[in-house]
Amino acid sequence: MLRFLPLKLGRVYRCAKLLLVLGLSVVVLMNTHSLFASFQKNELTDRRFINLNKCPACFGTSWCRKFMNGQVSFEAWGRLRFLDVFNVKNVFFAQYGEPREGTRRIVLKRLGSSQELADIDQKICKRATGRPRCDLIQAMYKTEFARLNGEVRLLTPEVVEGWSDLVHCPSQRLLDRVVRRYAETKDSGSFLLKNLKDTERMQLLMTLAFNPEPLVLQSFPSDEGWPFAKYLGACGRMVAVNYVGEELWSFYNAAWETRVDLARQLMDIAEQLTNNDFDFALYLLDVSFDNFAVGPRDGKVIVVDAENVLVADKRLIRQNKPENYDVMYESKFEECDKEACLSFSKDALCSRVTADHNYYAICQNLLSRYATWRGSTGGLLHDPPPQVAGQLEALLDECANPKKRYGRFQAAKELREYLTQLAGPNR
Repeated sequence: MLRFLPLKLGRVYRCAKLLLVLGLSVVVLMNTHSLFASFQKNELTDRRFINLNKCPACFGTSWCRKFMNGQVSFEAWGRLRFLDVFNVKNVFFAQYGEPREGTRRIVLKRLGSSQELADIDQKICKRATGRPRCDLIQAMYKTEFARLNGEVRLLTPEVVEGWSDLVHCPSQRLLDRVVRRYAETKDSGSFLLKNLKDTERMQLLMTLAFNPEPLVLQSFPSDEGWPFAKYLGACGRMVAVNYVGEELWSFYNAAWETRVDLARQLMDIAEQLTNNDFDFALYLLDVSFDNFAVGPRDGKVIVVDAENVLVADKRLIRQNKPENYDVMYESKFEECDKEACLSFSKDALCSRVTADHNYYAICQNLLSRYATWRGSTGGLLHDPPPQVAGQLEALLDECANPKKRYGRFQAAKELREYLTQLAGPNR
């Protein structure tokens, strides 16, 4: 019986694969006409497809000329619309061409699933009319996104606090930075909200409320050394960012030396986002292997999903002195049966000058034995060489699940130093 069961399961698995192949073949045959049409047509020049017709209920228009001129096009499989059912996150690979610079790969994002984007429309309609369906463009002019227009000089914390993770606890300094660096206007550089056009203000505020990732990338740009993908522009509800490389998960079984270097960079990212000269703490609330990518040439690790980033202004915390503001905050380790889960208090992150959240998130969800992703456990640093296993696993355990008070702070520091030592002087 014990020998028969695996054989039976093997047949079931082979039958399931055969049925899947047959099903896909049927789908392809049924879509043969649209298949050829998809390869001939550049849908990124279609105003309705990229939701340009919904502006100003959109994310921007700075790249519309490039889209309309056909400079942006999907890569081969991205042109097949019937495959969108598998692309839940609405992330596409595309080619962008400039006459003098040639063609390069970029990433296009709708900044939400199809259902989430439909929910945006319903929320706007309900805010404006109380009904789930309406004329979206007219409705935008009846929402708070429009009421903040006119002669309002500054985007102030009391107006947008809690709209999204980026502004869960905003300071005036952060909001001035967001407005001043807003890339979807020709007259960027001013922190005065009234210097934006009405449509630009509405687009900025809608982005801030529904998915602030573009604003994170603009406010903390890669050109200044921040570990985020480079923001390129938007048209309608399609945002373009620089292609970084393969996702971190692709390196799960890479050579040990490669994984050590990637782990060192991840801990460096945790440190940079926690402690920097700007006194902004950027806390990663969603940490998984899919949210990081690795450059093919330089091997540099970059954050490629910045939707769930909470920004706390340490200067404001020191100024306001909330209760226990100068007591170090320790994230509590919690085991769970799901992938990439974290335990944290947003309010605590907003009220403490020092927090270990980023170290905790990287260690638990990416590096240590507690990391679980796509059915695999053990983390990026799984199966270390025997000569380093003891010390490395002890540091990882203390970083993810500390046994001593403030143990994670010390473990993270020692782990960074140890990984730097293991990576060698050439890294």
